[in-house]
Amino acid sequence: MPGNWIRQDMAVIFGITGWKNSGKTSLVSALVAEYVRRGLTVSTVKHAHKSFDIDHRGTDSHIHRTAGAREVAIVSPKRWALMHEIRDNPSEPTLSTILGKLVPCDLVLVEGYKTSDIPKIECIRYEAATDEPIWKSNKSIVAVACDAEDAACPLPQFALDDIPKIADYVMQKTGLRL
Repeated sequence: MPGNWIRQDMAVIFGITGWKNSGKTSLVSALVAEYVRRGLTVSTVKHAHKSFDIDHRGTDSHIHRTAGAREVAIVSPKRWALMHEIRDNPSEPTLSTILGKLVPCDLVLVEGYKTSDIPKIECIRYEAATDEPIWKSNKSIVAVACDAEDAACPLPQFALDDIPKIADYVMQKTGLRL
C-alpha cells in the first residue's frame, strides 16, 4: 500500500477516484466544505480526460489565448486564474508538477488520477456501474465510498453521503491534525 503523499510544505495529499458519474465531484466538494468547517485549509486538483475551457468566446482572456498567448492570467479583486496552453509539448503535466504549483495548505484533495500512487477512496454507485471496481486492480485504493455495501470488498466501506465519517477516516489514515 502506498504511503502518505506529503508535499514539501507538509500538505497532506489524498485522492478521490472512480468511474464517470460515480459521485467523485459531490464527495470532493462535500469533503472540502467539511474540512473548511473544521478549520483546515484545503486545495483541490481535478483531472479532466477531455479538453476543457474556463473562459469563453468573446472574453478578453479567450481572445488573448486564441491569439497565441502561452499563458493568460485573469485577475480581479475576488480571484485570479492562470491558464497555460500545452502546444509545444502534447503531454499533460504530472500530478507532482501540478501539486508543486499550489500554495501551502493543510490538505490537497485530488479528484481522478486513477493510476497515481497516492492513497485514495474509490466512489462507486453500483446501480450505475458499468466497469469493474478499481479497487480490484489498484492497491492505492484504501477505502470505498458507495451506495451499497459489497461483501466481496475487503476495504473499509462508507456510505457516499456519510461525509463526517469519511472525513474522519481520511484524517486518521493520513495523520492529518486540526
